[in-house]
Amino acid sequence: MTATYTTFILYLVVMLGIGVYTYRMTNDLSDYVLGGRKLNSWVAALSAQASDMSGWLLLGLPGAAYASGMGLWSIWIAIGLAVGTMANWQYVAKPLRRYTQLAGESLTISEFFENRFKDKSHLLRVVSAIFILVFFLFYTASGLVAGGVLFESVFGIEYTTALLVGAVVIISYTFLGGFIAVSWTDLFQGTIMFIALLITPIFAIQYMGGLEALFTKIGTINTDLLDINANVAYDATAALPWSSAGSLTLIGIISAAAWGLGYFGQPHILTRFMAIRSAQQVPKARLISIIWVVLSLYGAIIVGFVGIALFADQPLANPETVFIDLVQKMFNPWVAGFLLAAILAAIMSTIDSQLLVSSSALTEDFYRTFFRKDASQTELVWVGRGAVILIAVIAVMLAWTKGSVLQLVAYAWAGFGAAFGPAIIFSLFWKRMTRNGALFGMIVGGLTVILWKYTGSAIYEIVPGFLFASIAIVVISLLDKEPSAEIQEEFARAHKPLADE
Repeated sequence: MTATYTTFILYLVVMLGIGVYTYRMTNDLSDYVLGGRKLNSWVAALSAQASDMSGWLLLGLPGAAYASGMGLWSIWIAIGLAVGTMANWQYVAKPLRRYTQLAGESLTISEFFENRFKDKSHLLRVVSAIFILVFFLFYTASGLVAGGVLFESVFGIEYTTALLVGAVVIISYTFLGGFIAVSWTDLFQGTIMFIALLITPIFAIQYMGGLEALFTKIGTINTDLLDINANVAYDATAALPWSSAGSLTLIGIISAAAWGLGYFGQPHILTRFMAIRSAQQVPKARLISIIWVVLSLYGAIIVGFVGIALFADQPLANPETVFIDLVQKMFNPWVAGFLLAAILAAIMSTIDSQLLVSSSALTEDFYRTFFRKDASQTELVWVGRGAVILIAVIAVMLAWTKGSVLQLVAYAWAGFGAAFGPAIIFSLFWKRMTRNGALFGMIVGGLTVILWKYTGSAIYEIVPGFLFASIAIVVISLLDKEPSAEIQEEFARAHKPLADE
């Protein structure tokens, strides 16, 4: 355990060191919540993807692959996420970077919606900020749960103690350095995650004697584990945990692939687009992001797949610990310590971004808008730091009772995808969209996700949420009067190539 302890402590010290260093680089609210729009391609790309994937990439996704083989949760979700990443960078990144700067130098997604539609009532800002806070509390809680599971599994620390230790470290560097600290730590953490998800699958396949031996072993357990269209149920208490449950339904495939729709509405990813140095940096960042995502997703799936064969004789009680158990079984303690630190990196790189976006919503969209319009930049930065602590405390309370990492992420992902995804896409590309269209679209999308579980439908709530939100935007906008000439002129300027960025 000495090697693992040393690796983790060294890693945490580096993260705190970045927070202390970047503390001096944070002078105003723009620096604290958007890094002064100075991110280069590498930092923007790796920060976006590291904050995107979170602990579920090394816990939830390998666990799903371990439990279902090549079926529902592994292959189809990975396909959806890979396509979603490419589409988001290809179609949203550049226009969002330009439009948020033109629309009153918007610092948050909520402020962008208000400035885009010249909303003097602040309704768009308030509604979007409320949805950000609600869904990010669940998303942040999922990361804290993942951290608790990691420390509990590796060090035998009680879950609640592990939860508090992880929360304190993340709060510390986010509190100090804000967006700059978060982005640079994400660059470091994204690199660690990428290396871990390249090394581990390669060595795991070799450990099992090659691909042919791996497939043969899995086939002896249940041939449906090798079928992309099979639905395999997992029960750790059964004598043969992997049992066939028929073929995948069309609803199941759509639900899994529809995870890709969520990308268009994730505030912690969209803020990276807003913070990149210029729209000209986007193509390079897009290429980096796509390579990172595709290799990382399929590396995580292979880990879960190898786990089926490796732990066939002693099935895991919790599928989401497959990466942890596999690494500890296969590698030297020092190497294992580094690879396990990748899980911590994945967890921290997402939670810090979520805390910061939530803090920005409280500071910029509530405090500054309604209570202290003339607040100084120093005051706003410190309010933002206080908001980080407040939100983290509430998230810790939600995470106190351990839940499924994947289920918590799925709920928050659907909420953001449905509430903001259609609103972002239409606001960037449809000149006829109105303020009321945006407002009703957000409300319909967000409420559909919250209420959908009561319908008893098996389809993932992001599908009806995204669809109903899009319909609401189109119908309400067409019933509404046309946007003003000022709004239409700004829309036209946002879509012209900028001579000097």
